[in-house]
Amino acid sequence: MPLDPVGDLLTLLDIERLELDLFRGQSPDEEESQRVFGGQVIAQALVAAYRTVTDDRTCHSLHAYFIRPGDPKVPIIYQVDRSRDGGSFTTRRVVAIQHGQQIFNLAASFHVPEQAWNHQHAMPDVPGPDTLDDRTEWRRQFAEKLPPRHRGHFLRPRPVEMREVEPLDPLKPAKASDVQHLWFRVARPIDEAPWLHHCLLAYASDMALLGTGNRPHGVSWMTGELMSASLDHAMWFHAPLKFDDWHLYTMDSPYAGGARSFNRGSVYDSHGHLVASVAQEGLMRKAVRKPKP
Repeated sequence: MPLDPVGDLLTLLDIERLELDLFRGQSPDEEESQRVFGGQVIAQALVAAYRTVTDDRTCHSLHAYFIRPGDPKVPIIYQVDRSRDGGSFTTRRVVAIQHGQQIFNLAASFHVPEQAWNHQHAMPDVPGPDTLDDRTEWRRQFAEKLPPRHRGHFLRPRPVEMREVEPLDPLKPAKASDVQHLWFRVARPIDEAPWLHHCLLAYASDMALLGTGNRPHGVSWMTGELMSASLDHAMWFHAPLKFDDWHLYTMDSPYAGGARSFNRGSVYDSHGHLVASVAQEGLMRKAVRKPKP
């Protein structure tokens, strides 16, 4: 049976309804996973919120905290609180639970479409996706330097295609500007509801943002010298989007200190429209090397 990472992702986001405002999500069956990918929890929680909101409203912002690492071996329960249903705005709070404890919470606001003044910053002028290598192809040149048990995970087919404008060696990154650009999209065409494209972008938005703050310091979690994890995540959706088309993700990290880095992102569609903005703080701590016995 041919691999279909996009189909697997859509199944992952099709969370099970247990009760009116109670949902259950699963994680991929991957032996090497030690914790649940943050983007998965964001996207599944946003799906849960969307399923309690009327069809005329779309998410315009979300704010989330990662509280505990997610266990990929057990389901995640998502409990939705219907905070408010107003005339033009709807507010939801979603709590993700495992082993009887909160691992994540999310607040999301939904808005009836309105027309008013409009402006945006211009999309950066960078090479287009057709001129760049796919991230998986770029990684192949480093795979032989990894322990065999990690190579499959490093090169596995992924549901989101990514093409970096200035990729760094993931094993020995040079010090570089904190600004980075990449093109990304769902790896094949899909025919899904418009709101699900917001959820898919939410999933993908956590993929490269955390590493932005590492770039000026030439460090990588893959070398064992860095402990990193997403601490929070915020998104603002400015417009409808189709995430099976190319989008440019422009990121920077204006500050790092106190074992945390602050990272920002802007997402443009291929026509230059700013469709989303992202902000995240992440753990950026020196790893403690255990002495060899």
